[in-house]
Amino acid sequence: MSDLSNDIETLRLWRENNDRKSRETINMWNETLGKNIDKLGKETHVILEQVCLAALDFYNVDIAQKCIWRLYKEFPDSLRVKKLEAMYHEASENYEKALSIINEIIKADPTNSAARKRKVAVLKAQNKIPEAIKELVDYLKIFMVDAEAWQELSELYLTENDYNKAAFCIEELLLHNPHNHLLHQRLADIRYTQGGFENLELARAYYCQAVKLNPKNLRALLGLHMTVSNLQYAPRSTPQKKKENQQLSQWALEEIRKMYSKETAVESLEDRLSALQL
Repeated sequence: MSDLSNDIETLRLWRENNDRKSRETINMWNETLGKNIDKLGKETHVILEQVCLAALDFYNVDIAQKCIWRLYKEFPDSLRVKKLEAMYHEASENYEKALSIINEIIKADPTNSAARKRKVAVLKAQNKIPEAIKELVDYLKIFMVDAEAWQELSELYLTENDYNKAAFCIEELLLHNPHNHLLHQRLADIRYTQGGFENLELARAYYCQAVKLNPKNLRALLGLHMTVSNLQYAPRSTPQKKKENQQLSQWALEEIRKMYSKETAVESLEDRLSALQL
């Protein structure tokens, strides 16, 4: 009984700390919890949910099904349990059934953010990217400050090679978090990929800001070097701009050289830098 009490306390601590610990949770279920469901006390249902999520992480649908069945006995109309069932069908690759249940949840509660996100995940798993984009756009009309959703929408647009809309999503994120160097770098990456003089100019500005916010951002330094190297030979660049870009390129290479020289041999470093020369 002491082992069971320790397991219950450990699971409680993991929930409080938002630690998933899926493998350890499944091991606890197999060793003690699954044999003592009726002895879990007032935390029975929250533990069953915790075990169910852990089982789905490892595609152990048998354990997940047992937990869901037990929860349905107590809460036959619970939307929370329905979401677990949808996740179970998703893990079993029964996407149509999963979508059917999710749509029921959304119909009963249009503001259920977890269900709406789950629907996007199911559509993405089916490679229905345009449909996933539509659902995520509808979601953001309700939950406009969800940073993770904006990030995901940007990635979906990139999958469809819609760079302007992907950039718009990152710009929305920058409005909420203007000091995040990774967002500046990401937006610069997108503009650089788009190409063209105006986009390269924007990429340079965002790479510079990323490096300013975090001088150790190696990817931003590499991106800056590549961008200004292209701009040096752009027909629309003025002589003054070409000079500035050349100086900026040399500065970026020197910063990269300093970062690599601390960990790699100089010969290896020079070989890597030579590959960046255009």
